[in-house]
Amino acid sequence: MKLSDFDYALPPAAIATEPASPRDAAKLLDLSAEGMIDRHIRDLPDLLRAGDLLVVNNTEVIPARLSGKRGEAGISVTLHKHEAGNVWRVFAKPAKKCRPDDVIVFAPDFAALVRGRGDDGDVELAFINPQDGAALDASAVYAGLAVHGSMPLPPYIARPDGERESDRDDYQTMFAREKGAVAAPTAGLHFTDDLMSRLGARGVKVTEVTLHVGAGTFLPVTVDDIADHKMHAEWGRISKETAERIITTKAEGGRVIAVGTTSMRILEACAKARGRITEFADETDIFITPGFEFAVVDMLLTNFHLPKSTLLMLVSAFSGIDRIRAAYQHAITSGYRFFSYGDACLLSRHDQGADE
Repeated sequence: MKLSDFDYALPPAAIATEPASPRDAAKLLDLSAEGMIDRHIRDLPDLLRAGDLLVVNNTEVIPARLSGKRGEAGISVTLHKHEAGNVWRVFAKPAKKCRPDDVIVFAPDFAALVRGRGDDGDVELAFINPQDGAALDASAVYAGLAVHGSMPLPPYIARPDGERESDRDDYQTMFAREKGAVAAPTAGLHFTDDLMSRLGARGVKVTEVTLHVGAGTFLPVTVDDIADHKMHAEWGRISKETAERIITTKAEGGRVIAVGTTSMRILEACAKARGRITEFADETDIFITPGFEFAVVDMLLTNFHLPKSTLLMLVSAFSGIDRIRAAYQHAITSGYRFFSYGDACLLSRHDQGADE
């Protein structure tokens, strides 16, 4: 398929730069049955039923954006993949100024040694204390990021005056507890304590997975034939308990609802790699495009995604290209807010037919 198959025109005013308040006041385009119905996130309990299972991503976004100096040259980096210990892969600007054994100083007690440079601005860094050159352990790296880093908001959320204090909370889901993401699993941003209580009263169950979302999720697709696109790998985990809950839910006739494309990707990656849902901890570079055979997820709650993005390809694979095109056009003309801080849609899997 061609990249142009996943393009659409979006008015700049439709891009959300602030989250809804309260979070569950965001709009929800209900595509779980035939047609389209305009609702709100707070209506979600009425659209699900007892025995359904919500799968949420418990990754925690770290303040992954840093500004530093290599000598007199300014360098900005965004962490995107944890390799081991104090070693991270980052996107650096300008990457050409990052040479092996260079030291980038972010603060008097927080710096990084350049270990190598790849393609497209990718650089490998080892974080150190510049005062003595000693390697920092993983906890010290996270502590340094908390003090010196800023939240890695996507480029379409403009912050010309720098990070706002509110973004540290706004760009974090209520489920966040496993540090490692450098982009938020944005469908999870819509949930509140009140919404979770009402879902529980409805008999809807909740379980967790982890997928540490990488900054590669914001990289544009630059090839004409989407089959030529290379995904960045992300690390994820499915616990034994979560795998068992999914198996039980399906056996009892319940539906598995992925909260966000990140939850979907780790579930379907496990099923593809192992042939079934099971305990899983590994990297995945799964690329879901139309024609993909889904094995786990029955419904998907997700935000509205960028034109020509891999995530738009994913939802098109899940619910059908024509249905997604129509839904996005409806959302644009109806004043929905797009992207990370925007509104959401509830999708059913196209090969299962409409919900009864």
